[in-house]
Amino acid sequence: MSPASLCVTDLSWAPKVGGDVLLQRTSFEVKAGRVLGVVGPNGAGKTTLLRMLYRFHKPVTGHIRLDRDDIWDLSARQTAQRIAAVLQEQPSDFALTVGEIVALGRTPHRRGFAATTGNRDLEIVKAALAQLHLQDFVHRHLGTLSGGERQRVMVARALAQEPRLLILDEPTNHLDIRHQLEVLHLIRTLPLTIVTSLHDLNLAASVCDDVLLLQDGRTLGFGTPEHVLSDTAVSQAFDVHAQRETLSLSKSDHLTFHLQNKEHHP
Repeated sequence: MSPASLCVTDLSWAPKVGGDVLLQRTSFEVKAGRVLGVVGPNGAGKTTLLRMLYRFHKPVTGHIRLDRDDIWDLSARQTAQRIAAVLQEQPSDFALTVGEIVALGRTPHRRGFAATTGNRDLEIVKAALAQLHLQDFVHRHLGTLSGGERQRVMVARALAQEPRLLILDEPTNHLDIRHQLEVLHLIRTLPLTIVTSLHDLNLAASVCDDVLLLQDGRTLGFGTPEHVLSDTAVSQAFDVHAQRETLSLSKSDHLTFHLQNKEHHP
C-alpha cells in the first residue's frame, strides 16, 4: 500500500476528565512518505502522543486523520490495517517462535475468524523476516533472544502488517551500534509514513525529515531538524547548554551538550 498523510489537529489528552493534561493542544502534519521524529526530555509527552496516534488513548480534544479519515471513525481492524506500532515494552509471550510472532502481523488482513495463512501471507512474512535479517531465527522461541533481537522481531511483525503509517517508540533501544544503524537505514528506505520517538537528537537530525520538539506536554517547535533543533531550543527543552558543531571528517553538523552553570550555595 502507498504511504498515508497524517494530519493532527488540536490534539490533547488527560488520564481523566478534569485531571492533569499530559499533552496540551498539539497540531502538525506529516506528508505521505516522510519521517517525523518526536523528541524531548523524559515526561515531555512523547509516548502519550504516540499512544493516541495508534489509537490506544482517545484524545480529549482534536482529531487524527490518516489521509481524510479520522482514525476514531474507523473500526479497530481497519485501523490495524493502516497503522502498525512497535513499542518499547517487550512481549511477554515467550512460547511463540519468531516466525509465529511475525506472522501475527497478518491478523488484521485475514477474513472473519480464519486462522490459516495463505501463500501471499507467507511471502509477506518471509520478506519481513529477510528485511530484519531474521531468517535464521524463524524457529527460535522469543525467550531465547536478546533484547535487541526481540526488538527486531517486533519491527518485522509491524512490516508484515503492511501498514501505511508506522509508529516506532524508541526503536533503537536495546540495539547495538550495527543494528541501530540498520534500523535507521530501514526507516529511511521504507516506502511508508513513519513517526518515531528518539532520545538521540543527532540520530533524529540524520534520519528524520521533520521533528516535533516537546517539553512538559507542550510543543516547542515543529519543522525541519535544522530549524527545530537549534542551540537555543534544545538548551531550553533539556535544561542543558547545547552547541552545534561541525565534525571535521564528515563536515556534518553535530550537537554537543554540557550542564548549564549553576550557582552553588553553601
